[in-house]
Amino acid sequence: MKDALKMEQKNQSFVTEFVFIGLSSEPTVQTSLFVVFLVFYLLTIVGNIIIITVIRADPQLHTPMYFFLSNLSFLDICYISTNVPQLLVNLSTRSRTISFPGCAAQMYFSLAFGMTECVLLCVMAYDRYVAICHPLHYAVIMNRKLCAQMAAASWICSLLSSMAINILTLRLPFCGPNTLNHYFCEVPAVLTLACTDTSLTEMVVFIFSILIVFLPFLLIVISYGHILSAIVRIQYARGRAKAFSTCGSHLTVVAIFYGTAIFMYMRPESKSSRGMDKIIAVFYTIITPMLNPLIYSLRNKEMKGALKIAVGRRRLSEGM
Repeated sequence: MKDALKMEQKNQSFVTEFVFIGLSSEPTVQTSLFVVFLVFYLLTIVGNIIIITVIRADPQLHTPMYFFLSNLSFLDICYISTNVPQLLVNLSTRSRTISFPGCAAQMYFSLAFGMTECVLLCVMAYDRYVAICHPLHYAVIMNRKLCAQMAAASWICSLLSSMAINILTLRLPFCGPNTLNHYFCEVPAVLTLACTDTSLTEMVVFIFSILIVFLPFLLIVISYGHILSAIVRIQYARGRAKAFSTCGSHLTVVAIFYGTAIFMYMRPESKSSRGMDKIIAVFYTIITPMLNPLIYSLRNKEMKGALKIAVGRRRLSEGM
């Protein structure tokens, strides 16, 4: 029996590359998807670069709220760049393969950046909580040192958590098939190809999902519970409107990102559908990074004002 098992293990050919099924196999649909995702990618890069540039250029925006927003914009550039370039190559060349190391790198960074966004959105909710519920102590509490520490913690915790998950995932044997029913390497999709029991790894992923996804979401809900209570006590309608306006953009982003991420990572495997998983993944890996600059620039008076000033300065310099 042992000899037979050893012979079987020797005859196994371990996977050296993965083949994506992608979003569609129809050539005309692939061409349309290429154009759509290329536009999405360019809008995301340009939009987030504009936000970072405007925040850095306008001294009035050198506040904790916009410090975290510039972090979010930089993060979104990194996040969308982990999967869309590979997707565009696959759609344009009809080549759907990725090497095992390439898949490992994509899986690590996409998960790390996704986790960072979860934590960073929680930090931004805390910032809004302090601003609205403790306005007199805001400058003291949200000092530069604390802001830098919270931003750094968001990145470090997520990078380490992603490393732990990826080490456990990549230690599993992958001996075929190598067809990945996704458009990029994501942990739940890769786990389905392991030729061994993955229940331990799935449990670890679920635990990290609670710590990095659900717990920050719970803290956001608690923060906004206090914020709503404080807003209701504001006597002036103008004050309430201003408080809502500072939170509206953040709440919109939270609803889109967390809604899809929680549905993807915190549901039973038996309830998953690979076709639906790919559509959900498009929302939190592509749509949300693209919408963030639009949401924050269109719904935020200070950002719109700073953008108008920046455009005015550019036109003035061109006229001279």
